[in-house]
Amino acid sequence: MNARYDGMTYAPRGKPRPVVKPGEFAFAAVHLDHGHIYGQCNGLIEAGAQLKWVYDPDPQRVATFQGKYPQVRVARTLDEVLSDPEVKLIAAAAIPSARGPLGCRVMRAGKDYFTDKTPFTTLAQLAEARTVVAATGRKYLVYYCERLHVESAIVAGDLVQGGAIGRVLQVMCIAPHRLSKASRPAWFFERAHYGGILCDIGSHQIEQFLFYTQSRDATVLSAAVANYANPDKPELEDFGEASLVGDRGASGYLRVDWFTPDGLPTWGDGRTIILGTEGTVELRKYIDVARDDRGDHVFIVDAKGVRHLNVAGTVGFPFFGQLVLDCLARTEDAMTQAHAFKAAELCLHAQAVARRIKTD
Repeated sequence: MNARYDGMTYAPRGKPRPVVKPGEFAFAAVHLDHGHIYGQCNGLIEAGAQLKWVYDPDPQRVATFQGKYPQVRVARTLDEVLSDPEVKLIAAAAIPSARGPLGCRVMRAGKDYFTDKTPFTTLAQLAEARTVVAATGRKYLVYYCERLHVESAIVAGDLVQGGAIGRVLQVMCIAPHRLSKASRPAWFFERAHYGGILCDIGSHQIEQFLFYTQSRDATVLSAAVANYANPDKPELEDFGEASLVGDRGASGYLRVDWFTPDGLPTWGDGRTIILGTEGTVELRKYIDVARDDRGDHVFIVDAKGVRHLNVAGTVGFPFFGQLVLDCLARTEDAMTQAHAFKAAELCLHAQAVARRIKTD
C-alpha cells in the first residue's frame, strides 16, 4: 500500500543534515511492531546517526527492515544489542502496552530510549519510567511525529515563538486517520494493548497543545470516546474528543477518529488552528482538500492581511539532530523530559475520564 495513503507506514524523508561525524553516534532499532519505526530511523540517519543493529522476534519484519536499510546488522536477541557499548540510543515501535517496560529495560542497560507514541498505556508505566529516568539519568524520548516530523508544524512553532500572533489563547487539533482495518494487526483492536484512542492518537494532539501554548501542565475538562461504525471490533474506539485548559490559561480542543474516507489521497486531513491575541495560524498538514494534494500548508491571518505558505522542503526536521546532540551532551534542546512525560500523562488522564458515547 502507498505509504502516503496508509498512515501506519508513513515515514517522512528530509534532506541529510548530519550533526555528527560518521560512526560517532550509533543506534539500534528494535521491536518493529508499528511502521513509525521507519520514520524514526529516517530522521536519525539524516542527522548523521549510524543504524548499527536491528532486532525483532519476527524474521519477516526483520527482512522487510533490511530491505530498506541493508547496512544494518541483525541481532539474535535484545541483549546482544543492549550489551554493545557503541550503541547510545535504542529506537523502538513496540506494541503500545510494551513500550513503557521496554524503555525501562533499555535505560537500566545504560542506553537512551526513543519510542514511538503513545509512550505508555497506563499511569503505572509512566510512574515507573519517571523513577528509572531519575535513577539512571537516561532519556525517555518520544516520537510525537505529527509535530516533530511535519514541516508546517515546525514553521508554526517558529511563528508562535517569534510572537507573530501574540499570546496563544487556544489550540484546536483535528486528526482523522485512515483505519485500513484489514491490514491492522490483532493488538490494534485490543484496548489493553493500544490504550484507547485518546491515549494513542490523542497523545500527538495533547503534545501540540502543550508546545504551542508553552504550557507546563493542564487540566482535562472533558473527554469522550465512541465506537460508531465497528461493532465487529468492540474494543476499538473509532472516535474521541477532549477539552483542556493549560496552566497559563490557554484552552485546547482535540478530535481524533478513524474515519478518513477512501477518496482522500492521503491517510488523513490533519489540521491545527492556533488562535492568538493578534492573529491565527492554520495548518493543513498533509493535503489542502480539492486544491492541492501536497502537504505542509500554513495559513496566516494577522493585522497585515492574509498569507498562504507551502513550506514543504523549506525547514527540514531539526528535532532529530537536536536529539542526537542532546544524547551526547546530556542537554534538552530537542524536547525536555518533563514535556514528553506531561503529554503522556495528560492523554492517559483524558482516556481515564472519557465518557463513552452511547451509539445505538
